[in-house]
Amino acid sequence: MSTPSNHNIIQAKKAKILAEKAEIKANIEKKLKLLPDLPGCYLMKNADDLIIYVGKAKNLKNRVRSYFRGAHDAKTTKLVSEIHHFETIVTNSNKEALILEINLIQEYKPIYNIRLKEGTMYPYLKITNERDPQLIITNHVLKDGGQYFGPFPNVYAATNTQQLLHKVYPLRRCNKNEKRACFYYHLGQCIGCCDHEISTETYDKQIGHIKRFLNGDVAEIKQELKIKMAKAAEKLDFEQAADYRDQIDYIETTIERQVIMSQDYDNMDVFGYTMDKGWLSIQVFMLRQGSILKREAAIFPAYGETEDEVTTFIARFYKEQPHIKPRAILVPSDVDSELLTEVLEIGVSTPLRGKKRSMLELCEKNSKLALDEKFRLIAMSEQKTVGAVAELAELLRIPQANYIEAFDHSNISGSHAVSGMVVYRDGKPERKNYRKFKIKTIEGAHEFAHTQEVIRRRYLRLLREEKELPDLILMDGGKIQIRAARDILENELGLNIPVAGMVKDDKHKTAALMDGYSEEVVDVDPRSQAFHFIQRVQEEVHRYAITYHRQVRSKSQFGSILDEIPGVGPKTRNKLLKHFKSIAKIKTAPLEEFKKLGVPIPTAERILETLNKEKATT
Repeated sequence: MSTPSNHNIIQAKKAKILAEKAEIKANIEKKLKLLPDLPGCYLMKNADDLIIYVGKAKNLKNRVRSYFRGAHDAKTTKLVSEIHHFETIVTNSNKEALILEINLIQEYKPIYNIRLKEGTMYPYLKITNERDPQLIITNHVLKDGGQYFGPFPNVYAATNTQQLLHKVYPLRRCNKNEKRACFYYHLGQCIGCCDHEISTETYDKQIGHIKRFLNGDVAEIKQELKIKMAKAAEKLDFEQAADYRDQIDYIETTIERQVIMSQDYDNMDVFGYTMDKGWLSIQVFMLRQGSILKREAAIFPAYGETEDEVTTFIARFYKEQPHIKPRAILVPSDVDSELLTEVLEIGVSTPLRGKKRSMLELCEKNSKLALDEKFRLIAMSEQKTVGAVAELAELLRIPQANYIEAFDHSNISGSHAVSGMVVYRDGKPERKNYRKFKIKTIEGAHEFAHTQEVIRRRYLRLLREEKELPDLILMDGGKIQIRAARDILENELGLNIPVAGMVKDDKHKTAALMDGYSEEVVDVDPRSQAFHFIQRVQEEVHRYAITYHRQVRSKSQFGSILDEIPGVGPKTRNKLLKHFKSIAKIKTAPLEEFKKLGVPIPTAERILETLNKEKATT
């Protein structure tokens, strides 16, 4: 059976976990409202800011929202339970989102992209770098001199393309141990190095055809296939003609170049930025193997000229990471390209048209979306905090409520009576200024007197130390606490600080706000930010007070048990309380630890025997 102290610790941990989950959910809900109706990728992150899942969507708003709406299977439920926050990257099309998704998974290897990890990653076609080259499918892009094309959306697409090229522009299909013409050579799908030596010129010509085809120039191969299909039909070889027809259809429906795969900007970085309201948002797309390998993003306050800030950022980006230098960099026209070229020794330019311009605009679009999202989140936060306290001040007809102190009491039948005070400034908790009060002058349950003592101690001290006084005092209760607070403030201390009561219903939930002077219930719209703010304050001050009460009660029970053990006086008891903090820790402590504290071994043995005997009887 758990000791009271263990129970309190467990309850406190549960409360903390629930509060954290509620905060995470609220932050996610805010971001869900800001998602664009555009294609792109989304990155799910855990509490450690690690990417745990990458996905793509035709419509980011619909897809990302679906994770947090409705029921899911066990796998998705587990993923969602670990999502702390998420990011999105907008693309020009769904196909671009697919290719970007591939590279993000390759870069970050998220734990929930199980089927897309190494070994099952989207494939590339590779022309090997050897005397008799092959056209193979691979999941790895290496610096081995080979020529890579892709990635392809799946193995099926890569295999179909490979088979088509084997038939039209064959390279070596067999291994080099063949002593005579292989089976594929007789089918016309092997260049024949197994039968006779092939010159490098022949290979170069064949590879040239393949490269043009994979780079999007499909007209030549389509024409050849149409001629072959017509000849097969003339010979009444309809099966062969149908095969050529299917190959042509595959080329027309599947082999399509995209902006994101353009070889025009292979091994190139693109910078886009947006400046607004003193904040600079910069996005960097790192293009490798003809696709977006990685995205970097930064939002920070800018104090100098925008162009200078961006130029400095780019220079530092490569100076601090020299290993990631590309062959070329694309930047907006107002960035100092000449200076960057001189400093970085890399070609820096601004495209005016075409695919490169499209990529630059896409980068700038993402930077604007990121900054807009930040501003809208700030606006939401301000409405929830500053806007809420402004509403509250208006409801109570006071000048302002920017600095608020709230109080709550906690006791059990008057025993271990304590109070907690929380502080809110501009609608946000200021935890470093929270205070705890142990009731010293009153015995038993006496709410009015408890309130008087705490208010007297708090504001008498502020007056003596000439500290700032709050704009508003909130009491977690009704008329009794309000009158007690006013009595001390007005009659003893001569202060005119507004007071209000946070009234609860029979379910201990926020029900109303009571004006501290008219003692009338103020009409607060339950849907308003002010009402939600009062709820947050009431829940926080209650949590703080009751947590302190549990600590005091546990410590008292701890001390009472020790006082009953022969040989344990006040000095020894205080040593044990200070060192071990709980009975549970004493029960499991070795005798050597008692000895270090100066507790005699016989006394330590009696302590352990008494405590463990009590455990056995509970």
